Amino acid sequence: MLRPRVPRCRGPAGREVPLKLAVFVDYASARLRIPVERVRLAEDLGYDAVFTAEAYGSDAITPLAFLAAHTRRIRLGTGVCQVAGRPPAMAAMQLATLDALAGGGRVIAGFGLSGPQIVEGWYGQPWGRPNARLRDYVEIVRKVWRREAPVAHDGREIQLPYRGPGSVGLGKPLRSILHMNPDIPIWLGTGGPANVRLTAEIADGWLPMGFVPGMMEVYRPWLEEGLRRSGRRLEDLEIQAQVQVILGDDVRGAIDSLKPMVALYVGGMGHRDVNFHRDQMARRGFAEAASRIQELFLAGRREEAVRAVPDEYIEQGALIGPPARIRERFAAWRDSGATGLIVHTGQDEALRLLAELAELRPGTSAAR
Repeated sequence: MLRPRVPRCRGPAGREVPLKLAVFVDYASARLRIPVERVRLAEDLGYDAVFTAEAYGSDAITPLAFLAAHTRRIRLGTGVCQVAGRPPAMAAMQLATLDALAGGGRVIAGFGLSGPQIVEGWYGQPWGRPNARLRDYVEIVRKVWRREAPVAHDGREIQLPYRGPGSVGLGKPLRSILHMNPDIPIWLGTGGPANVRLTAEIADGWLPMGFVPGMMEVYRPWLEEGLRRSGRRLEDLEIQAQVQVILGDDVRGAIDSLKPMVALYVGGMGHRDVNFHRDQMARRGFAEAASRIQELFLAGRREEAVRAVPDEYIEQGALIGPPARIRERFAAWRDSGATGLIVHTGQDEALRLLAELAELRPGTSAAR
């Protein structure tokens, strides 16, 4: 008797693993619209997860609670929750509540730092020591979920009970009333060396910033160093890259349509001296273009900044064109070292094409 064929990709350690696909819900629009039917389609096609995100508008968790009521199997992931936006105990409460409402075992808790402009300008929190804060945050969230003892933590950046400025000294460790799922996976959205090492050390999955085919060799030493700290191997870490997908014959128009967002993030989403999007563009081999885009954007010459985005940079992070062109270029993503792809698209047919290329099984979630 023949066994069903399982979709495979070349994972980060060179092994063959089931390829997972996820669909992304936009968070950067003036009006909140949740594409329920598109998410349901993805679920029916065998997509593993749906991811949301947040900047300084709609939050990442509420849309997933809404989607939980309209779906059955698909995993519900934050990609990412900004850690400055919630104390770790509140993040643990919200995500555990979502997991309970969704039936258990469906939530992926993705966390990330954002940048100092949003952390200090929007949330009113100190940027401080972000690497240490992320470590403290993850440890506290896991303590809350596990309910092994009343939660206390003496970290470099976060202490529970709080005893800093303004404290009255009456705080006490507490244990969650709700018996939570202790095994909710934590994924971290990171891109720089220190935080990628931390991700590999403490997280269940990685949402890499700016990961495209060919970048695994840059990240591999950082990942392996972090994994050594925790006694794990590269195959113990899920790696979910992101890819823009535009299906159609107008390749030129599709490339140009993606440039304004790149110019905004590389040019304006960060300080002149601290911009992680500019840094990741440079890491991918476009340092000169990244500096020029930022220079033009900050000078108010935004149309010129958009035109300065290289076509090659767009193509690295996207699958664009008619089906044959996308099919040919998909192979590089399949063998990139990522174990899954978050698909950014507004086209149902693009979802169907990617499901076909990844050999998903309709009506089931990808193997976990």
